[in-house]
Amino acid sequence: MGSEADKRLSVCIICYNEARNIRRCLDSIKWIDEIVIVDSMSSDDTMDIARQYTGCVFQRSWTGYADQKNFALSKACGNWILSLDADEEVTPVLREEILTEIDKATAINGYRIPRRSFYQGRWINYSGFYPDRQLRLFRRNKGRWIGGRVHERVEIEGSIGDLKNNLLHYPYKGVISGQLQTVDNFSSLIAEDMYEKGKRFHLILLLFRPLFKFFEVYFLKKGFLDGLPGFIIAVTSAYALFVRYVKIREIEKDLGTR
Repeated sequence: MGSEADKRLSVCIICYNEARNIRRCLDSIKWIDEIVIVDSMSSDDTMDIARQYTGCVFQRSWTGYADQKNFALSKACGNWILSLDADEEVTPVLREEILTEIDKATAINGYRIPRRSFYQGRWINYSGFYPDRQLRLFRRNKGRWIGGRVHERVEIEGSIGDLKNNLLHYPYKGVISGQLQTVDNFSSLIAEDMYEKGKRFHLILLLFRPLFKFFEVYFLKKGFLDGLPGFIIAVTSAYALFVRYVKIREIEKDLGTR
């Protein structure tokens, strides 16, 4: 078993206008040694709610996912970090598994956690939404966030393992309007990243990649077993690819700037 100092655990959360979700998240982590919240200038009650749970609340303008998360990491004191989004929830069984794991003398440097999402009125079991393992638990001095405008990830020095119990996720406000808003925002960032890396628009990709994505999500990833929500996820996943390639074309042709 490690020393008490070795087992000190900090949670890092970045957020923006998450008053709808963040109380549920914070209620689930009251047992944590330290909670660090970095807010990107919210205009709702996010900050007021956050200050009810922790004094380690910081506001700074948005600088990108990886940079915001590294800033939060720099403010944490625990030897262990649990990184959460405001729309996530730690279950009691996951709590016990985390505490048991970091208490081991054989604990490694990073752990992926399976994430289960609640969407369209039900828990999603397939469709590429589950198990959706996220590397969220790691030793503070062994991990750092890297990535482009989106799809940031933790780079770990050393071994990575897997926990068994689920992190609960409540994305998109549970409805398609929230998902389409996310698709619009993320597709712009992804298209910009792709363009900077030399990717260019090709009509064949616009025509066929969305079709392949639907087939992948609905059939290969067994979205049909999630019922109608699985079909909705397959369609919106295909749409997300379609929009991404349209936006690459718009960047190429400098559309939307006139």
